[in-house]
Amino acid sequence: MTAMTPGSNIPLSVARVAVDVAAPVRLDVSGLLLTADGKVRSDDDFIFYNQPSGPGVTYRSGGGSSPDAIVVDTAALPPGIEKIVVTASPDAEGQTFQGVEPTATVRNADDGTALATFTPPRLGSETALVVIEIYLRNGAWKARAVGQGYANGLAGIATDFGVTVEEPAAPVPAAAPAAPAAPAAPAAPAAPRITPPAPASAAPPAPPAAAPAASGKINLDKGRVNLQKNQTVSLVKGGAPLLSQVKMGLGWEPAFRGKDIDLDASVIAYGPNRNHLDSCYFGKLAILNGSIKHSGDNLTGEGAGDDEVIVVDLGRIPAEATGLVFTVNSFTGQKFNEVAKAYCRLIDAATGEELVRFDLTGAEPQTGVMMAKLIKQFSGEWEMTAIGEFVKSRTVRGMVKPASKAL
Repeated sequence: MTAMTPGSNIPLSVARVAVDVAAPVRLDVSGLLLTADGKVRSDDDFIFYNQPSGPGVTYRSGGGSSPDAIVVDTAALPPGIEKIVVTASPDAEGQTFQGVEPTATVRNADDGTALATFTPPRLGSETALVVIEIYLRNGAWKARAVGQGYANGLAGIATDFGVTVEEPAAPVPAAAPAAPAAPAAPAAPAAPRITPPAPASAAPPAPPAAAPAASGKINLDKGRVNLQKNQTVSLVKGGAPLLSQVKMGLGWEPAFRGKDIDLDASVIAYGPNRNHLDSCYFGKLAILNGSIKHSGDNLTGEGAGDDEVIVVDLGRIPAEATGLVFTVNSFTGQKFNEVAKAYCRLIDAATGEELVRFDLTGAEPQTGVMMAKLIKQFSGEWEMTAIGEFVKSRTVRGMVKPASKAL
């Protein structure tokens, strides 16, 4: 393994690499796909927690206990992309890198082997950092240590590379006072907001989905959230994490032409290293000391409302469980393109209020689907991400490995 210094580079011996950035504080890690002129083609080339995948580049959450990473598949990058820039910024608003020593590790994405590490020197007032570049030179891919800091945060990096940044509206000036007054201290300017690209097809706004907060994350403050595939919502309301009992309802309609279909909803629990802890399904209705419970099996999909419900007590989930993946399998072997529709929704168990909904649009001829995941953050809050990825598996046992990769 190579210990890199600013400006140094190494040839990449593998096509798929992961760059993770670790620090004593939680970091937001992002990736930008750049052309030869050093710019993104569009905002779709900015890969981060709220837009976690692009052509050949994926954001991978550490689940609150491991560092976040950007995974680059150089063989899958589109023509014209010659550089991937990996950036990091402290998650806490206004925090700088003063006293924070981040370390980037370039790994073989397939087996986790470390290829190189880089710790940028002499950081201070910077609030964002270009850490590593994965770049193409004379037909070969290499990694370069950069360590360039920005005092104006991730918005400064994004602007430099051509991502659209929405500046906050200027305040309306107040009327002049009748008499002279001592000048007030100027208010701190609001941070600019990076606007994630709009999805290709938005769900019907009934009721309206919550708007992104200033950090770019969606929360529950403005009502029910309609998620699109790969979008994330933070289970925070009124500034506090939602640490109450919630229900994950999963539903579907009977197969076309009137045939019954037996779909089984499950939740798979993982530890901080993506280690499988347990699975809750029709054959095991309670796991993790009863903090997760299954409603029982529905054999046909008939009936109004949710076909199967999994109750999750967020406040009682053991500390070693940091990731939950909700799956649906076709036990009878019928494919999902024979199902009229499938959805999942998160409900407040105390009030019955629907908090988050994800409607699966467009099915594939497979027997399993990963619907959504819940990831626990350092702060104790949980984030829900819509997955909507299909796999070949009729039982929850076959979902354990692909679901761990989805965390």
